[in-house]
Order: sequence, then structure tokens, then C-alpha cells
Amino acid sequence: MFSRETVLFLIVAVGAVLQAMFIAAEHREKYIAADILKGAASLMFVLLGYIAYHTVNNAFNRQFFMGLLFGMIGDILLNLRFVFEKSGQKIFLAGILAFLIGHVIYLLALISQARYGWFWPCVAIGAAAAALLLAYIFRTMEVKTAFKIFGVFYLGAVFIMTAIALGIAFFVPSGRTVLYAVGAVLFTASDVVLIFNTFSGVSKFSRRIINLTLYYAGQMLIACSLFF
Repeated sequence: MFSRETVLFLIVAVGAVLQAMFIAAEHREKYIAADILKGAASLMFVLLGYIAYHTVNNAFNRQFFMGLLFGMIGDILLNLRFVFEKSGQKIFLAGILAFLIGHVIYLLALISQARYGWFWPCVAIGAAAAALLLAYIFRTMEVKTAFKIFGVFYLGAVFIMTAIALGIAFFVPSGRTVLYAVGAVLFTASDVVLIFNTFSGVSKFSRRIINLTLYYAGQMLIACSLFF
């Protein structure tokens, strides 16, 4: 029998390989294969969340497992827009909505761990960072109204969630809080790269690799943090 640590390492390794295969398939414009591979890669961090939840069955792990599950749904939807191009915008927005739900779930779980002396300053910092980024995006890029509306809610949730995670890691340091905070930062960074690659008018494969690598590493770290 394999030890739990070995099983977890194998899941992470398989996920990394599947993610690399997905990036290669997408670059070759094999979009159906790419979406299957992306879903399979995402299933690996969902599997980690499932194991953590059933190892320590508490509300916190259950919420994070649900957040990871919505992340997988978002992953699949975002790439389905390349398969069904005529409905691409609607599918893309549905994917963003799935990620938004996942981030709200993460946020609710983090709030239960927050200390209110520094909670609201973290919320303010996150909201201010999101507002500055949104102002820059709306001023320099052509973004449709639907994307602007979703963008306000989505980036607001992402940046506030990340700011709170950093606050918890700073004031209540532990393996779990630090690992989650690093994962949240990588996730947020991946979203920023995705925005610039999608809406700046210049899409580059190198940016896509950075976006997908940061994202997957972030989700894996978030999942792994549940074991601390």
C-alpha cells in the first residue's frame, strides 16, 4: 500500500502532466481534446480537496472542496468557448460565473478564520487594488459591457479574497494559511495575465502559458493547504 503522502504526490504529478498536455493540445487548436485534458487536470485538484474533506470532515474543508469543484466547472466552460464558437461569449461568462461562485465560497470560508481587527483593512486594500486594475482596464482596453459587469464582481471577489488570505497568513501564520495565501496570489496573478492576454488586443502564447501555469499552481496549492 502507498502512503498518503505518496498518493498525494502522484495526484499532483499526474495533474501537472495533464495540464502540460492540455496546453500543448490547445496550442495545436485541438480544442475538444484540450477541454477533456483540462477537465482531467482540474479533476486532480478536486480529488485532493475530496480526500482532504473526507480526511477531516469539517465545514472549512467542505467549503474549500466546493470551491475547487466550481473551479473545475469554470475550467471546462472557459475552454468550451473554443469548441462552440457561436456561443463563445455566453460560455465564457458562464465560466467566469462558476469561478466567481468558487471565490465567494473561498471568501466565506476565510471570513470564518479572520480576526476583525484587521479584517476590514484587508477588505479595503483588496477592493482598492481591484478598483485600480478595473479603472486601468476600462481606460486602455475595449471591453464589452457584459464583461465589464462580470469583471467588477469577479475581480472584486478575487482581490478581496486574496487580501484576506494574506492578512490571515501574516497575523495567524501556519502551514495552511501561508500555503493558501501563496496559492491565492498565484491565482490572482493568473487572472491578471489572462485579462491582458484576452482584452489587450495582442494575444501571445507565452502569456497563455504563464496564465495557465500560475492558475494551476495556485489551485494545487490551495488544495494542498487543506492537509496542513
